[in-house]
Amino acid sequence: MNLDKKSLLAFANRERSAFENALKEFVEIPTVSSEPERKGDIRRCADRAASLIREHGGTAEVLETPGNPLVHGTFDVAAGAPTVTIYNHLDVQPASRETEPWVSDPFVFTKDGDRYLGRGTTDDKGPALTALWGIRAAREAGVRTNVQLLWELEEEIGSPNFEAGVREHVKKLKTDSVLVSDTIWVSRQRPACPAGLRGLQGFELVLETAETDQHSGVTGGAARNPIGELMKLVSQMYDATTGKVKIKGFYDDVVPPSRQELEDFRRSGFTVKKFKKDHGFKSIRTEDAVDVMKRIWAMPTMEIHGLTGGYQGPGIKTIIPPRAAVKVSCRLVQNQKPKKIMKLIRDFVKANNRDVRIQSEAAMLPYKAPTTGPLAGAVRNAMKFAFGREPVFVREGGSIGAVVSMENLLEAPVVFLGLSLPEHGYHAPNENYDWQQASGGMVAFAKYFSEIAGMSAS
Repeated sequence: MNLDKKSLLAFANRERSAFENALKEFVEIPTVSSEPERKGDIRRCADRAASLIREHGGTAEVLETPGNPLVHGTFDVAAGAPTVTIYNHLDVQPASRETEPWVSDPFVFTKDGDRYLGRGTTDDKGPALTALWGIRAAREAGVRTNVQLLWELEEEIGSPNFEAGVREHVKKLKTDSVLVSDTIWVSRQRPACPAGLRGLQGFELVLETAETDQHSGVTGGAARNPIGELMKLVSQMYDATTGKVKIKGFYDDVVPPSRQELEDFRRSGFTVKKFKKDHGFKSIRTEDAVDVMKRIWAMPTMEIHGLTGGYQGPGIKTIIPPRAAVKVSCRLVQNQKPKKIMKLIRDFVKANNRDVRIQSEAAMLPYKAPTTGPLAGAVRNAMKFAFGREPVFVREGGSIGAVVSMENLLEAPVVFLGLSLPEHGYHAPNENYDWQQASGGMVAFAKYFSEIAGMSAS
């Protein structure tokens, strides 16, 4: 097979049924990493992933970590050829048709024309399998690049054991570069590559003022109300209308987007109207497109995810609850450190309500990706070759905990080649993927491997 677009697309079309069958099999293994009862499914998926890699001509093994395993696959062609590692994750977010508006069972693969519905189709099982078929296409075309696959099963819970696993197996994971395929374009009309990821610092605020519910008529006025006090504390921490964080020093290390980055934002194809439609928003904080992009990609945030405590049933039960908790997280940008942000938050909470306990949760560093140089150029050429338009480099609002770990432990640069679209519904009901992105992705991966084939191996 020649490495031309027509031949590569012909390969993709010949392999379509096999790809869809594999995606069906993977989607129907409910690898929900946040649910302990899914441990057996996690292991079953890891074993099946390793066997699928072997079926495609690679070698594979399941690597143990202190938590969920990693799947490592290798496709070697020559000792002197460069090696690239493709990272994806196979664990998924929880999903339920009983509590969410899914049109089909989230863990039953549903094909609707060229669209594939099911939890994990786009985040991130579909792109992972696309990369595997892209490797096949490149090998059949005679591309001389050594390729590794590194598939994780804890990304959706913050990759708590990924770093320990990579450190344990670092010698066999040695690579010249890493390509991550777990990101979202701005629109179908314009390929986009992240120039960075936001970091994360999660925490929970807990206040307990009594042992049991108390009658608000008997004790109200004298009793402390933990829900009310936590609501006050949260309003002191950030402005819910504007999103601005009020904690002193929170923005001190923020690096704003450069003029070139802002120009790429403007050329990305982003529109407020489509952003609202894709995410089901009735209203947002601003209607200015550049301001929205800066807010979701290039500025830190504080978000309230949940408030627990008190009576949750129908009507009103006139009690004063003994305990309440608020679940919060901050997305962080370049140069912000989770430990520093957590200290600022702890000091603020202590100064404003000494009785509130604060529990630190998942933390991930932000990441700044290269947008120039040979690897970025290879991504740019591969995307243009496959999809007909040169990608723009924007930033990604989410976090991938594994990225910084791979850069540090493998001592290799990390770049991105994502395939998902806003309408694919990351983490949302009716998550989906489609054949246009899958087939184009196979072409893009094959072209990327050919682009780096001539680069020096370390």
